[in-house]
Order: sequence, then structure tokens, then C-alpha cells
Amino acid sequence: MSDTDISMQGHLKPFRDYQAKHFLWDVSEDGRVATLTLNRPDRKNPLTLESYAELRDLFRDLTYASDVRTIVLTGAGGNFSSGGDVFEIIEPLTRMKMPDLLAFTRMTGDVVKAMRKCPQQIIAAIDGICVGAGAILAMASDMRLATPEAKTAFLFTRVGLAGADMGACGILPRIIGQGRAAELLYTGRSMTAAEGERWGFFNALHPSGEVVAAATSLAHSIAEGPWFAHGITKTMMNQEWAMGVDEMIESEAQAQAICMATGDFRRAFEAFAAKQKPVFEGN
Repeated sequence: MSDTDISMQGHLKPFRDYQAKHFLWDVSEDGRVATLTLNRPDRKNPLTLESYAELRDLFRDLTYASDVRTIVLTGAGGNFSSGGDVFEIIEPLTRMKMPDLLAFTRMTGDVVKAMRKCPQQIIAAIDGICVGAGAILAMASDMRLATPEAKTAFLFTRVGLAGADMGACGILPRIIGQGRAAELLYTGRSMTAAEGERWGFFNALHPSGEVVAAATSLAHSIAEGPWFAHGITKTMMNQEWAMGVDEMIESEAQAQAICMATGDFRRAFEAFAAKQKPVFEGN
């Protein structure tokens, strides 16, 4: 059955030819790795209502991708993202009533939900400014590589808002610890790249001209692995936050049994026995 046939049934479909409206979207020649670039470099890549909505819809739809296995998320022009656009988002919010404000905050939260639920591993490549909602996008990614020049800040308190934005109070402490997250969320100060690496927010630091290439290389290495099983790993890492030890162990027993029933598990054994490198097919 072809990708087209499956797509017509409303299931899997290729994303190689996805036409982005509010950012750049590029897929590698083998179709496995997509690079999503926030592309308003003159303003340090701020987000708008439209770009929020497109990010939400894209990450939701990627659940049904037949080709893309990993995603590199980055920004153009030497910066990651300056967060929500001051004039296109912040100023209009000051004039909205509560129902509209709640609709907006739920919509932005849905971006994080979609990023966490899509089976693809998202690797953020961060240079320069990474603040506000930009810091949230980095936080919501599965892994983060940065340059020594990266400056990351959760700025919400600077504009009279709570640090509780798009899941920050729940997710950030799990990455860097409660005390460190509290400091960043209360003060709004910038976390240096060195602090970010030491605290575990960044997986590694790379020179500015190499960080995207490093993220892409990591993305390809993951995409070449058992990508169906990788999706299970991502799902379990998210679900187990709210589980007790017994529930965790039982859920992982079920998840691993599912993976053991795949052809990839058998192929890996056969390749090992033949002293060859396994070729994973995601089934």
C-alpha cells in the first residue's frame, strides 16, 4: 500500500512536501529528518498568533507522518526566538476579556502538548536569544543543543505575569531541579549557556556555526534507530511523570512487550547474530 493510499484513509501521510506558512520547513533527502526554522530574523524570530496555531497543528499532524522521524527546531539569523511578538500578541492581550485570554493561553499550551505527544524526537538547536515563549519551545523539546552565546530566560514575571506559562512550572523543575527552576521563574533572569549545560537543560554546547549541524547529526542517528520503539520511549517518559513505581513498572512491561512484537526487534537480533548493522523499518 502506498503513502497516498494510506493518506486517503486518513492515516499515515508524507510530510516531505509540507508547505509552511509562518516558518521554514525542510526535510532531508531520505525524508527522515525535518528542520523547522523560526524565520523572522529581523525581530529575533518572535511568535505570532498565526505561528502558534500552525506549530500546534503541525505537531499534532506529525503523529500521522509516514516519513519524518526526528525534527530539528532552530531559529534564523543567530537567534532562537524572542518569544511572543510584543505588538502582535502582547499589546492585543492587554485589551482582551477573560474568555479570550483563556482561549489564547489554552492555544499556546496546546503547542507544548502537541510537541510532547508527537512520536518524533525534537532536538532544539539554540543560538543567541531564547526567551519567553521561545524558552518554552526549547523546554518542550526532547533534547537541546546550544552555543556558548545562548541566553535563555523565562521572562513572564518581567511583564507582570506568573512563571506558570505553557507548563513551565511542571516541566522546567523536572529538567533542572526545583530550586533552579524557581530562581529562573521568579526572577526572569537569563540562564547562561554554561549554567544550562551544567544544570542539564542543554545536552551539549557547540560553536555557533556548528550547532545546527550537530543537532542534525544527532537527529539522523536517532532516525536510523528503531524509530517505532523511540516513539514508545517518548510516550512513556511523558506518561510516567504522574505514576507511582508499581504503575511505572507495569506500563513499561506492556510497552516493551509491544516493541518485542515488532519486526525491528527480530531484525536487530538477526543482524547481531550475523554481525551486521540492523536496518530498522518501524514495524
